[in-house]
Amino acid sequence: MADETDTSLAGKAAIAAGAAIGSAAIAAALLFVKRRKERNVSDVKPNHPEDAPETD
Repeated sequence: MADETDTSLAGKAAIAAGAAIGSAAIAAALLFVKRRKERNVSDVKPNHPEDAPETD
């Protein structure tokens, strides 16, 4: 490995672009999961009181 770090403007821009793309991908994945979870919860209808299990 090289001991010298890339301090050029292009190197910094590449790192910033990679970080932006990565964080956007994570945000999109979290929104997708949240939307899918909400959709699954809304599809399940609560039991009608007459169909509820009896408790003693």
